[in-house]
Amino acid sequence: MAERTRGSGLTGELAAEFAGTMVLLLLGAGVVAQVVAGGGLTDPKGGLGNHDSISWAWGLAVTLGVYVAARLSGGHLNPAVTVSLAAFRGFPWRKVVPYSLAQTAGAFVAALIVRWNYTEVLARYDPGHTFKTQFVFSTLPGNGNPAAGVHEWGAFRDQVIGTAILLLLILAVTDMLNTPPGANLGPFIIGLIVVALGMAFGTNAGYAINPARDFGPRLASYLTGYGTAWRDQWGNLYFWVPIVGPLVGGLVGAAFYQYVVGRWMAAAEPEPAGSVPPSEQPG
Repeated sequence: MAERTRGSGLTGELAAEFAGTMVLLLLGAGVVAQVVAGGGLTDPKGGLGNHDSISWAWGLAVTLGVYVAARLSGGHLNPAVTVSLAAFRGFPWRKVVPYSLAQTAGAFVAALIVRWNYTEVLARYDPGHTFKTQFVFSTLPGNGNPAAGVHEWGAFRDQVIGTAILLLLILAVTDMLNTPPGANLGPFIIGLIVVALGMAFGTNAGYAINPARDFGPRLASYLTGYGTAWRDQWGNLYFWVPIVGPLVGGLVGAAFYQYVVGRWMAAAEPEPAGSVPPSEQPG
């Protein structure tokens, strides 16, 4: 999502993706643990946060994670972003799998830290480590609420749409032929995009919009006592939805921007400052 420093090498890029995604999940999973488990125990009226605080914290988590990684790796933090940039922005395909693995590993380690730090609170609020707190780490259809009536295919639709919007806006914000944010504010604007998605598309599937963000913590929760981590509250195998949906949606959103807007940008590029339009040049 930002220009990489040349010469850092693949190892440096992967280290940056690992660290940036770890920061993303430390803050993202941490805020959900605080609101869901901490709030449920100490202040059911919401004194420790609510849906809006979760949305804002996830947006800030994206912003800060991108700032950590951007100079070395571009700050993708998301396999859906990496795949879409490879398909439409010339990112090397040979780096897609290593980047995705580094992102997933960062999310996994962050989830283990959050799980460890909130051990007592999670155990007191949900002794059986059930769906009641599973979505602290990974998403569920309808945020685990059967009353929402959302099943895996409804959640899949939601993930395609949400990630398509994400990539459409990321490409718009980072397109140098468009009007990109100045003063290194790109990561901040991308964080605001995630805040908006959380507030507008958070009901059906918890706006995972990132395969690494979901699978890494899902694996961590499974290894630390959440035996139902791979399934949803209906008993359906669910882990694939926040992986496949975002990958498909990212490509759809990137293609939409590229072919509906981006293709016209070169023709619309303004004349450099101080240049004389051809029609006004002396004969």
